Parts: sequence; C-alpha cells; structure tokens
Amino acid sequence: MKGDFVKCGAIGWCMEIFWTGIHAIGRKDWKMTGKSSLWMFPIYGMAACIGPVSRELEKVPVFIRGSIYMLGIFAAEYSSGMLLKKHHLCPWDYSGVPYNYKGVIRLDYAPVWFFTGLLYEKILSKKR
Repeated sequence: MKGDFVKCGAIGWCMEIFWTGIHAIGRKDWKMTGKSSLWMFPIYGMAACIGPVSRELEKVPVFIRGSIYMLGIFAAEYSSGMLLKKHHLCPWDYSGVPYNYKGVIRLDYAPVWFFTGLLYEKILSKKR
C-alpha cells in the first residue's frame, strides 16, 4: 500500500499541474504555467484507498463505482481542505466560484472526480 500511496501522490501532482496549466489559458497565461503544493502529495496519495475498495466493488456497475469514488474524493477534499484552512495552509480557495461549499470543494467538479476515481481504479488494478 505504501508504493500505491507514493504512486497516487505523484500521479495526482502531475494531473493537477496539467489541469492548472490548461486552465491558465483562461487567464491568458500562454506559458500555461501549472502549479501545485507540497500539501497535495499526501492528499492525492490517499487515493491509494481506491485499490482495496475497487476489489470489493469489481462486480458493481461502473456508474455506481465512479459515484462512490467521487463521493470519497469529495470527502477527502473537504476534510483535508477544512483542516488545512483551519491552520491557514489550504492551497486552494473556491469561495469565489459558483457551486462551492465552504470554499474547499466545487460541486461542479463532480464529473472530474468521477472519472479521476475510475482512472485511479484502473491504475491500481494493474497486475504486479
């Protein structure tokens, strides 16, 4: 599980840097500068929990599995965001966008987290 934690943390960092780089175009940042935070590594690393969950859910339809992962990711984002926010360390703030909850989750990201959960499932299900 330790190896999966490191793998998920690194993959999450890469995905976030890519995601923020793509969104930089909206700010007319043609360098497409992506960014992340050291705090994000352990948060993304927690996606390693998807591995054991996916083995229990392997016969469950993909829509249900993706929805379960999405809810788990929202729960992890909310709890880690609130903890970091309490200590003035939260690297993200969604309070200025629609569909945010307490500035730490964006409900419009539901499809992103749905597919991210399924991507982590695929990555973590590879035979070793």
